[in-house]
Amino acid sequence: MSNAQVGATGVLNRAWSWLPTTVDRRVRFIAWASFVCQVLLIGTGGAVRLTGSGLGCPTWPRCTADSFVSTPEMGVHGVIEFGNRLLTFVLTLVVILAFLLVLRMRTVRRDFFWLTLVQGLSIPFQAVLGGITVLTGLNPYIVGAHFVVSIVLVALTTTLLWRVYRGPRGRHAATPRGYGRLVHVTAAVVGVTVIVGVLTTGSGPHAGDAATPRNGLDPAIMDHVHSWPAYATLALTLAVVAWTLRADLPRRFPLALLGVELVQIAVGITQARTGLPPLLVGSHMVLAALLVAATTAVVLSLRNDQAPDEVEPIVEAAAVRA
Repeated sequence: MSNAQVGATGVLNRAWSWLPTTVDRRVRFIAWASFVCQVLLIGTGGAVRLTGSGLGCPTWPRCTADSFVSTPEMGVHGVIEFGNRLLTFVLTLVVILAFLLVLRMRTVRRDFFWLTLVQGLSIPFQAVLGGITVLTGLNPYIVGAHFVVSIVLVALTTTLLWRVYRGPRGRHAATPRGYGRLVHVTAAVVGVTVIVGVLTTGSGPHAGDAATPRNGLDPAIMDHVHSWPAYATLALTLAVVAWTLRADLPRRFPLALLGVELVQIAVGITQARTGLPPLLVGSHMVLAALLVAATTAVVLSLRNDQAPDEVEPIVEAAAVRA
């Protein structure tokens, strides 16, 4: 073996030994970073649409035919669209680091492995979907699909955060069966609310570009249709919170879900009555991400998870064998 090969092997061995074998501050930080980046990506994606910057970079993967970055001639719209694309590269680095940081725990904490792997695979998928969005002239259904994938990734990163702090998924329910069914129904209605909200936004004025066609649905009617599952979600969440109070169940996350919903409804009503100002519409989109995150946490709380301090000795033993 040559000196270069020996040196390379030594570097790889040191890098491998640097990777954590248990959940530590690095793992917790990167889990939070992945969640925050997903929510920020929804916020910046909303800013692109709400400022009419959807075609600020008129082609893909370059921003122009000759440049990967925006040019001064493209103005503020080019800067906003390129900024959104740039955040995707930041997210890519975060996701790669998240995958590497859980690699030595893969045999015992397979949940970490799969959650970070799916996040990693989502990056090229989202990039291609974003490219299709631009190349199809901001087709409202493609734009909506882009948002839905981002919402799913918010749920995924919420799950990663939960597993980092709460341990692997338990085998037994931690709550009564009826309560669990109520929570799952609530989560399903939240999903319907998000989908109808996407269609409602696709019928409204914020297309991302003045020349972009809408989906053809009546925005006034869609506003009402969107409110139906939203109010149903609120009623179901109130029932969930009431059950936790009556049965003395953990209520931290149901109350968080209720709080997000109340703010979301207030913003939704205000934006509908004030002509859909961009700032409120953008806030509504970010709140949708937080709504899904809170719903995911409530669903995850139904299981009696294994505490991290019970898992870490097993992980350490597996890492030694590896």
